[in-house]
Amino acid sequence: MKDFIANSTAIFQISTFVITMYYLMLSLFGLYKKEDKGAESCEPQKRFALLVAAHNEEMVIGKIVESLLEIDYPKEMYDIFVIADNCNDNTASIAREHNVNVCERNVTDKRGKGYALEWMFDKIFKMDKKYDAIAIFDADNLVSKNFLKEMNYKLLQGYKVVQGYIDSKNPHDSWITESYSIAFWSANRLFQLARANVGLSNQIGGTGFCMDAATLKELGWGATCLTEDLEFSCKLILNGHKVGWAHDAIIYDEKPLTLKQSWNQRKRWMQGFADVASRFFFKLMKKAVKEKDFVAFDCALYVVQPFVVLLLAVATILTFAQNSTAGGLNIFAINQKMHDLGLDNVWKAFCIFQFLLTPFIMMKDKKLSKSLFAILSVYSLNVFVYTHLIKFLDTQDFIIILFVHIAYTVIFLLITYMILGKHNFLMFFRYLLYGIYTLTWIPITIQGIMDKDNKEWSHTKHVRQIGIQEVE
Repeated sequence: MKDFIANSTAIFQISTFVITMYYLMLSLFGLYKKEDKGAESCEPQKRFALLVAAHNEEMVIGKIVESLLEIDYPKEMYDIFVIADNCNDNTASIAREHNVNVCERNVTDKRGKGYALEWMFDKIFKMDKKYDAIAIFDADNLVSKNFLKEMNYKLLQGYKVVQGYIDSKNPHDSWITESYSIAFWSANRLFQLARANVGLSNQIGGTGFCMDAATLKELGWGATCLTEDLEFSCKLILNGHKVGWAHDAIIYDEKPLTLKQSWNQRKRWMQGFADVASRFFFKLMKKAVKEKDFVAFDCALYVVQPFVVLLLAVATILTFAQNSTAGGLNIFAINQKMHDLGLDNVWKAFCIFQFLLTPFIMMKDKKLSKSLFAILSVYSLNVFVYTHLIKFLDTQDFIIILFVHIAYTVIFLLITYMILGKHNFLMFFRYLLYGIYTLTWIPITIQGIMDKDNKEWSHTKHVRQIGIQEVE
């Protein structure tokens, strides 16, 4: 029985570790960003229809329209359409005050962004005026002035769909908005830019993306689940297209303020992921194997993200159970195996690398100061310091060990506050809380998988206005 437990957990743990290393190794290609100023000198050629999907968004609709009107692109080459979807507030009237096209839709049994977009695409295709491309935004977004220049440049390079850089317009409002922002900042580099650099397909992020109108008309939208962006990405890849990446086309997205709002939104994402995975994973894998298509394989791995999260959770629990039980449970654990091989320091260095990778990316993109990164780097040496402290104290008492951990962290937080001030202190503290935010994905994912067939839309309420001048 012991051999069975050891062998089965070894297969499971190693398989999970291999998947994790695949993502980690691929992410390293995002460390490099090629400077490309081609969009600035590229002549505007594409005509755009800019769609803003809105449901009861009277608080923010004016600001997104204003930012779109200020885009640095010939005004005669783009039009703005606000889709007031099943609204019972002043969204439509506020949008009309800005002299843009407002299309009101009232279909209560088919609510949601996917349905609203499908309805609007049909209207655009029937218009006398023709557009080369269609860009999609959420009502709480703000858009950088160079957005259409960057999209025009990428479309002229041959991409049929291009995703822009999703930034945060309220990163420091709460620990939840900070955690969201950290997640998006790191994903923009370590997921999106990394894939662009190695020639894989990027993923549509739900907002701030642009589609070639002819390709959209040919394939049809048909994406009406809770993650219509992921659904359409899969559809594109199955039809031989790749999603391009425009790192300098920035969309500022408003993040939820509270854990409850965040939980509901992320649960909706996981419901959509589970739904899309059930319908597209095997199709993508079939294409990957049959056509030796690594792009399809990479996408297939991405759509089963909810299940990968659960694998990582189980692997973590098994490792904790093995390490925290006297004598162990005969469970295979990577860190224990490294210890047995005398490679403790190698494993600790790997842990430090993982801890510092995201702050390093944030520093490169000027989201985090070099001084704070230096403090985080010294702080990360705790994996070595703790060993010597515990050995010096000659104790295995859990309370004492916990106290040592807390005291060590508090000392570094105080040092940060005294040297770098309140802002950097909060960023340090919230980066530590980001670990808790990450752990909440586990119950959220379980709920999402269980409720994958529930298509009810969860609307995030906005409580204030932020203009483009405040974030650029």
